[in-house]
Amino acid sequence: MHVPDGFINAPVSAAAGVVAAGAVAVSLRGARRELDERTAPLAGLVAAFIFAVQMLNFPVAAGTSGHLLGGALAAILVGPYTGVLCISVVLLMQGILFADGGLTALGVNVLDMGITTTVVAYALFRGLVGVLPRTRRSMTAASFVAALVSVPASACVFTLIYWIGGTTDIPIGKVFTAMVGVHVLIGIGEAVITALTVGAVIAVRPDLVHGARGLTAPLKLRVDGELVDAPARQPVAARSTRGIRATGLVIALVLAGFVSFYASASPDGLEKVAADQGIDKKTEEHAAKDSPLADYGVKDVSDARISGGLAGVIGVGATIVVGSGVFYVVRRRRTPDAPVGTPRTEKTV
Repeated sequence: MHVPDGFINAPVSAAAGVVAAGAVAVSLRGARRELDERTAPLAGLVAAFIFAVQMLNFPVAAGTSGHLLGGALAAILVGPYTGVLCISVVLLMQGILFADGGLTALGVNVLDMGITTTVVAYALFRGLVGVLPRTRRSMTAASFVAALVSVPASACVFTLIYWIGGTTDIPIGKVFTAMVGVHVLIGIGEAVITALTVGAVIAVRPDLVHGARGLTAPLKLRVDGELVDAPARQPVAARSTRGIRATGLVIALVLAGFVSFYASASPDGLEKVAADQGIDKKTEEHAAKDSPLADYGVKDVSDARISGGLAGVIGVGATIVVGSGVFYVVRRRRTPDAPVGTPRTEKTV
């Protein structure tokens, strides 16, 4: 659902940019409370993983494909504030390096794909886990529903933005019906990917899933007919994250570098609706169209498989470097060794 330049007029694009910048600023502050020494390195990996999976367009209808938006997945894994930052990093890398999503429309894309999906998904997820039993199965189910709803919610926000500042005169009712209809189908794919990923991580390391905090109950042993607490296991803070980080990075590289070659070549939901409804009549050339990685291929590499694979690997690497750098800085701004949720105390001179 990457909105290109020219779909939305300049004043509304600028206003969306201001709102998005404000939300990112709030998220930078909020992420300090979500990130700790274990989860900060994982946040960059989450951004890179979402970048990789977004390259895997899947068919949803005749001549139409969809791809992961990722807001629900990011929010559940690393928290809503950090989730907004993850999607923002992905969108920035895609726009600058791969000419995917307009640069003047970056604010629209962050507002639509990042903020909307993250806020809607996390609010619904928290509501569901508040009434469901706190089990792995219920949390996986809640992540499925949250991701499913977040995608048509994003389509609704795009329709609202287009209604306010669209550059073509198309009946808004037609745009709304087409956008929501196709993105409900895309939402099913989003929900499956999100639920599978969240379920897999919870099964291995529930302590690293922001939305699953408090899920693991103390281990009990039956001694002489009575239940007693088992000997304390290794403290969570001391458990290494290297294994899951290495596994996640390998998966992201394989998805972007190899599996992406088999992704659907059909236009995604927004592209299809734009072509069918005439929204794309005033699309502008991307400012980064001459990038050596434009359109997810490496310039001057003739073999399509190698070109796309290299571009995907480069994209994963760039995203994890930039994302990890951002989250490292955010983490450093916290008071050293302060537990998550502890307000930061300012030093006075």
